[in-house]
Amino acid sequence: MTNTLALRAAAAAATAALLLTACNADGNGDDASNGEGNGGDAAESYSIGITQIVSHPALDSARDGFKSAFDDAGIDVEWDEQNAQGEQATASNIAGTFATADLDLVHAIATPTSQAAAQQITDVPIVFSSVTDPEEAGLVDSWEEPGGNITGASDMNPVSEQLELLQEILPDAETVGVVYSSGETNSQVQVEMLQEAAEELGLEVQEATISASSEVQQGVESLDVDAIYVPTDNAVVSALEAVIQYGQQNDVPIIAAEADSVVRGAVATYGIDYQQLGYQAGEMAIRILVDGEDPASMAVETQTELELTVNPDAAEAMNVELPEDVLDRADVVVGEDVEAEDPADAGEDDDEDE
Repeated sequence: MTNTLALRAAAAAATAALLLTACNADGNGDDASNGEGNGGDAAESYSIGITQIVSHPALDSARDGFKSAFDDAGIDVEWDEQNAQGEQATASNIAGTFATADLDLVHAIATPTSQAAAQQITDVPIVFSSVTDPEEAGLVDSWEEPGGNITGASDMNPVSEQLELLQEILPDAETVGVVYSSGETNSQVQVEMLQEAAEELGLEVQEATISASSEVQQGVESLDVDAIYVPTDNAVVSALEAVIQYGQQNDVPIIAAEADSVVRGAVATYGIDYQQLGYQAGEMAIRILVDGEDPASMAVETQTELELTVNPDAAEAMNVELPEDVLDRADVVVGEDVEAEDPADAGEDDDEDE
């Protein structure tokens, strides 16, 4: 009799457990709030921290693109947006604060903030964007298998093609100058790529290193070159106007690594769309939060669709004529194509959130 009663009790407990599991699977149980397996229900809400090294149109566009991915997916997010204003110590403080906060995910924009986040945040997924070489920066084990709690979308730009574009616009150029921050790993990687490409194309590279945006004018004035290449260096792009002014005053055309700098006054680029890059990173974050994908095995993504952006007014101001062939095949002509205005507009009201 005792064994029979025990068996009946065990059966009843098992039935209750199955009913509870079915209830939770339907989204009506206690586990419905964790977002796992619910396909991104509109009622789901997440808390996400955004850490950005500095404000300039490219990084602001990446941030807006990241948030747009969640808006388009109908996912409710409580955002905690922080900006280091170009200070690495501040970036570290932000990362420390995020490490102890109740966040579901952290989005790190640019290499310095991604490094700071990776050093202090170990139990929350991190998705970066606007990082040129995450492996060289020590963020991932490899591009294919990041191996930790961090992955994201790289802004690795086609330096060789950009230098070829420079030669197409200025065939007689013999020297190209570059100002970059010695403390930014992403900039060092790009300059190495620039040197290799320049050697193959028969160009000489002159370098000027800086440690802060306030030194950009002094750095560019130290150059004696036929043209200037502006990498995706956050300190330099933040003070791009100093480079533009130098180019205009000295008839030195400027080729940029990304389209926002062309909108602001560089002559041309063959590069990525930072709004789309941020959106791509946002889609990766959604796959982590909603679908349960593991950052450790999510390959770092890059942008495959590149755009040729030209600025005829900037070319005229720097006393260079854009070849008809370049104009004809341009995807965006600043001043003529409405799309060229979007990146600049994306950053106009950014300070209200930061």
